[in-house]
Amino acid sequence: MKWIKKISFLDLFMILIGGSIFAWGLTNINIPNKLADGGVSGIALIFKALFNVNPGISVLLINIPLFIIGYRFLGLKSLIYTFWGIITFSGSLSFWGMFKMAPNLHHDQLISAILAGILGGFGSGIIYRFGGTTGGTDVVARIFEDKFGVPMGQSLFALDVIVLLCSLVYVNIVQMMYTIIYSFVFMELVNFTEQGSYTGKVFMIFTDKTEEMVNEIMNSLGRGATIIKAIGGYTGKPQNIVYVVVDPSEMNDVREIINKIDRKSFVSIYNAQEQIGEGFTFNRPHRSIFKVGI
Repeated sequence: MKWIKKISFLDLFMILIGGSIFAWGLTNINIPNKLADGGVSGIALIFKALFNVNPGISVLLINIPLFIIGYRFLGLKSLIYTFWGIITFSGSLSFWGMFKMAPNLHHDQLISAILAGILGGFGSGIIYRFGGTTGGTDVVARIFEDKFGVPMGQSLFALDVIVLLCSLVYVNIVQMMYTIIYSFVFMELVNFTEQGSYTGKVFMIFTDKTEEMVNEIMNSLGRGATIIKAIGGYTGKPQNIVYVVVDPSEMNDVREIINKIDRKSFVSIYNAQEQIGEGFTFNRPHRSIFKVGI
């Protein structure tokens, strides 16, 4: 069948690894230190605290109806990856529940929150990076977006807030504050892991000396640059823009080049979340630490 060719066994394996890491953190860090969580995993922790229900079973039982309801909103590949993510995450929770190995953190809530956030965020980031999810509120948010036009980010945030507020039935205010720290670290690690570490700084340089600017950047930094043709909105005149992406460590070098070539140029600088290609994920041109002059 053709759809089988779209399924990558590497993706499935990495989703398994990510789910196992996330589940280990929940079992051995969150639960022993009474750190809550958002989404379906947060509901599972509530059931664990109040009724001693195995979180793996809770996650599976909650996700089954959500998965059935949301199947029409997912493509076939996403459906399979989501199902695999649910099964592996639930299974990992049950597995680590039987073989607990909680580290001795000396009841330090801050260290617990940071470590739980690192493990959970890293595990979830791997899952998302390879096309999977752990189901739950992701599916609900997708339905709200398709049916009511509510952005997924807003829905996920609202659902997490509701679950965290409900978690106050078994955690106190102090523990909830540490949970917020956990959530912050969690999201930062998710973003870092999912989007990659090959970040860059984008310079858009509006100058009349485009050729000199491009040549200096290429010769001094070994970076490619692009000249974009534009039209000034106020003047209506043609305008050239130099577009270049550099490593954050090269920002000052670019500023020096701009000051050297055209101090009056208008410059916009912003972050590029991920860069793929020569100079970032491929081999960069070699730059000598010595400047050779004639």
